[in-house]
Amino acid sequence: MTTHIDHAAEPGRQYLYTAEKDLLLGRLKKIQGQARGIEKMIADGRYCLEIVQQLTALSAAAEELSLKLLESHIEGCVAGAIRAGDGSDQAHIKELMKAIRKSVKR
Repeated sequence: MTTHIDHAAEPGRQYLYTAEKDLLLGRLKKIQGQARGIEKMIADGRYCLEIVQQLTALSAAAEELSLKLLESHIEGCVAGAIRAGDGSDQAHIKELMKAIRKSVKR
């Protein structure tokens, strides 16, 4: 039987990443700026490999943001579930592994 964790049923819950929300939002704005820059490069007819290089940088920035959030999830949600000892730890670990598998398959 697969256990589903209903995160929507946790109103007002504070996740560990919220302590670094400004940093995360700053990184996201940088990613958005990179995407707009790539869009302009394509519109301007820039050299293919220059665009590919910028896409690689954009992908790396998105992956770093994803890793930062995964780290926060492990330190907060997963570790908290393990400490709670209420049986939710296995569901959190399975959910984490599913996310990691999706991330690795890129």
